[in-house]
Amino acid sequence: MIFIEIKENEVLDRALKRFKKKVERVRVLKEARARMHYTKPTIRRKAEKAKAIYRNKMMHANNA
Repeated sequence: MIFIEIKENEVLDRALKRFKKKVERVRVLKEARARMHYTKPTIRRKAEKAKAIYRNKMMHANNA
C-alpha cells in the first residue's frame, strides 16, 4: 500500500503529484494492466526483444 503524508500548508495538487510519482516508481499500474490479459511467454519474449532492438537502434542513432 502506498502512503503519502500531506505536509502542513501543502497544496493538494503537489501531494497528488508526489503520489503519482510514487505509484509510477513502484509500477503498480503497469503490473495491474499486465495482469488483465494473459500473454504467452513467447509473445512476451518477442516484445522484450523488439524493445531492446529499438532502444539499441536509438542509442546508436544518438551517438552517431
